[in-house]
Amino acid sequence: MQKSIKVLIVDDHQMFLDGLSSILVGDEQVEVVGVLTDARAVIDTLKDAPVDVVVTDVSMPHMDGIQLNAELKKRNIQAKVLVLTTHNDPDIIQKLIKGGVDGYLLKNAEKNELLTAIKTVATGGKHFSQEVQKKYTESLFSSATTSSTVQTALSKREKEILHLIVEEFTAQEIAEKLFISQHTVNTHRKNLLSKLGVKNTAGLVKQTILKGLLK
Repeated sequence: MQKSIKVLIVDDHQMFLDGLSSILVGDEQVEVVGVLTDARAVIDTLKDAPVDVVVTDVSMPHMDGIQLNAELKKRNIQAKVLVLTTHNDPDIIQKLIKGGVDGYLLKNAEKNELLTAIKTVATGGKHFSQEVQKKYTESLFSSATTSSTVQTALSKREKEILHLIVEEFTAQEIAEKLFISQHTVNTHRKNLLSKLGVKNTAGLVKQTILKGLLK
């Protein structure tokens, strides 16, 4: 007899927990071994009763799905994490994918896709709904386009100065290195702040790293 997939469901809405549990009970390959309304209780629960898949929402009080996924991965807990949520925000999707989440579905998914996702991640695969994949791809394209546009907008001299700012050179040191006046350096710095939409040097460094402007 095939071993059933043990599932723990985490969501702060009891009605959703009840509904999802009743859906999964109908599949002989899936066994719901527990439901939790507080993600903080997951770690201790898994110590006593390990599961194959944790199905979790994103927005929850105290600890959200992003934090839960990160905590499970950090502790090398073997349970796979399948996010089931109403959120299709690209930033959330990116954070979870970068965090190594095993699957991501929206709550409007059909029963068959949900069961397929659980079985896929339980056996070491990945499952992301088509809508989630589309949102993620679009966000990557948008980010790359923005980065390319900013790079094109920066002059050669601005890129040189930006590189030195990131390397923590002072305005005076940059002026001496590039054989220009400190006033000229400050003018370029103001232009960089404006083009990157930030207020200070820390913002310049952050945006340079995020947008990969010095690659």
